[in-house]
Formats: sequence, C-alpha cells, structure tokens
Amino acid sequence: MLCLGVNDMSREMKDSGVEWLGEIPEDWEITKLKYLGTYINGYAFKPDDWGNTGIRIIRIQDLTGSNDKPNYYSGNLDNKYLIKKGDILVSWAATLEAFIWKKDYGWLNQHIFKALPNEESISPEYFFWLLKVVMENMNNDNKHGIFMQHVTLGIFNNFFAPLPNKYEQKKIADFLDGQCEKINLAIEKSKVAIEEYRNLKQSFITQIVTKGINENDTMKESGTEWIGKIPASWKVTQLRHCASIRSGITLGKTYSKYTELVEMPYLRVANVQDGYVDTNDIAVLQVSKDEIEKYSISAGEVLMTEGGDRDKLGRGCVWDGRITPCLHQNHIFAVKVKEKLLNPYYLEYLTASSVGRTYFDVTAVKTTNLACTSSSKVLAFTIPLPSIDEQNEIVDYLKEKCGCIETVIFKKEQFISELENYKKSLIYEYVTGKKEVPES
Repeated sequence: MLCLGVNDMSREMKDSGVEWLGEIPEDWEITKLKYLGTYINGYAFKPDDWGNTGIRIIRIQDLTGSNDKPNYYSGNLDNKYLIKKGDILVSWAATLEAFIWKKDYGWLNQHIFKALPNEESISPEYFFWLLKVVMENMNNDNKHGIFMQHVTLGIFNNFFAPLPNKYEQKKIADFLDGQCEKINLAIEKSKVAIEEYRNLKQSFITQIVTKGINENDTMKESGTEWIGKIPASWKVTQLRHCASIRSGITLGKTYSKYTELVEMPYLRVANVQDGYVDTNDIAVLQVSKDEIEKYSISAGEVLMTEGGDRDKLGRGCVWDGRITPCLHQNHIFAVKVKEKLLNPYYLEYLTASSVGRTYFDVTAVKTTNLACTSSSKVLAFTIPLPSIDEQNEIVDYLKEKCGCIETVIFKKEQFISELENYKKSLIYEYVTGKKEVPES
C-alpha cells in the first residue's frame, strides 16, 4: 500500500529564494550542483565506431528503454567513460532525466553525464532522487537549442538545489526507494496487461479477417503461409487489384522566386498510428498552389507508412478528413480503394493483423532498427478478400469488439499516467522538504 505521509505543521519553513523550490525547512541549506558532485560527459562516439562486439554503448535510448538493439564498441577508452551497475547517469539532451544504470558494464555516450556524488556533502542515494527533481525543474526553466532540449554544463553546475543533513537525506532516500518501488511495480504490471490486451486485439483481428464471423464456414487453403485457411467463398488477391496508391510530397523542395506559395498542414509518419491519425501535432509547410490538389488526402483514403520502426512499417489507418485540405509527406502512401471491391476499414484491419505485420516484415528493406517498403510492395500485399457485404459485416463486428478492448487499454494507460504524475509529485514533495518522512 502506498504511503503519502503528512506535512509536519510544527516544522519551521523558510523562503529558499529559488523560484522552483519555494519554501524549504528552516535547517536545510541551498547549494549549487557543482558542490555536490562531479559530472563527466560521455564519449563522442561516431556511427563508424558502432559494432556488434565489445562493450555496450550507453545512449539515451538505452536509458529510456526505447532501444532493444544496442550498439557496441570493441576499442579502448579512458576508464572515466566506463559505466558499471549502480552508477547514476543524467541525460542532458532531448530527454532531461536522471537514471540508475542497472545492467552490465558499458561505455558512456555523449549527451549523458556520469554523476559522481561528493559523499562528504551528500549520500549517493539522496543524490539520485535530488537529480531527478532537479532535471524535471531544469527542463521547465531552461530550454536551449532549436531541435532538441539540452542544458550546458555551466547551467547544470550552477543550478540551485536543496540540501538537508545526512540523517534526513537517508530517511528521504529510504522512504522514496520503498514507495517508488511499489509505484513502479504497479506501473509495470499495467504495462504488461496493456501488452497482453494489444496482443489479444491483434489475434482477434487476425482471426476475423482470415476466418470470418461464421464459425461454420467451409474452409480452404489460401496458398499463403501467414494467412492460412480462409472460407471457401473468399478470394486471395493482391491489393493492386482493389486499390491505387499515391506518394506524398517531398520535403525541402526549392521553388522559383516567382512561385506563389501557400502554407499548408501535412501529415508525417509520426501522425499515422495503428487505427487512428494523431492530429495533436500537425506540421505545416509552404507549397505551390498546384501541389495542394496533387498531394491533398481525401476522406476514406487509407494512409500507410513507407518507412520507420520495423514493427510499425506499413501500419494503416483511414483518413477521416477532419482537416481539409491536408497534405501527406512522401514517407506516407495514400491508398484509394475501389469501393465496390474493398472496404477501407477492412484494409486498415488487415494491416493491423498478423497478415499485414508478417507481410511487411518479410518484404521490407531493413537496417538495425528501421525498415522501409515501396509502393510496388504495398500493391503486392496479398490479402484474403470476402465479398464487400461480408467485409462490411466484419468491419462493424470488429469496431464493436475491438472498441471494448481499446477502452480497457485506455483506462490502464490513464492509470499509468496518474501513477507517473503521483510519483513525480511524491519525489518533489519529500526531496524539497514540503513533506516530512513519517516515523516508522
């Protein structure tokens, strides 16, 4: 059970003089980070240094958990760049956050500090929690750079932080260790459950788009391994017989000074998600008037990604026309179905099923973490094809059933978000002395 603790109303507080800190306990000090530790920036590895053997290179993606295929370095470096389990690492570019490294030895990449505490002033355990709070508030106060958030060592070293005595540091660190472990466990359980529901949803979609709704249908071999058996009345065909495809506009074009340009919204790969278009972050670009008609997407067209993460390649979703006109960039294909042959939402479900996932994985051009496809491969997508009437029935059925699963996933994602926000608040309240650790 999570313990919140309560404010000690008899505790004397004082103004810290630091805006993000506000009041702190009377007996606490204010100091700069440079007096609390030493901060060693990582080595500036080049892509040519990356390999498959040697010691792992620790990049920001390795800290955030978004890199499942790390790079390695087989050369020799100064031991100051060597990281061992338990070291405190601070990402100061793109992601501003503090972490404890929990894996084997690694070489530290640039844009990450190895934070070595000055143990005469601060315990390593409290130092970690303090850095988490500091980076959260440094992120709010200091944003530098055009394309990424980052802080310089000068800003970092001179950032003010609260400092209780060693005894209270230990109490706070022990308390936060215990409470955050419980929160993290609850978050992890919810993430596992979400993944299970997503797998259930994909399995369910795959079952329906390959076997149909009627369990009593006579089946036949499809002739395609990852499709398996299909109802005897269905066909197997390539997408080219049911749809046409258009590429989007290429970014970075140059125009004659006499060309009249118009600012237009356009969709990027990041906007195209499984089953929906994320319009919270729509970019704009300037185009000529004749390009507006050429690259505008129409309601009912299926948007499919041409490149990106391997597990998301070829993902599709139906554009609902909520922004008109709206263009699409050249890494997104706009697929226009022949309405008498193919329901666009049936195609969307096909791309989300293991039929689509397997096809685009097998036919993609791949690198370590990325992949790309082509319009010819999209058109060669082999699909099981029931009659248009049965497709319509399948789409209605899947919308209802998948909607129930998506509701559960959404609630669990909300729960995770609430826990993450609660954890941030908890850390801030105790690290800054707003709340005192309850006596055990």
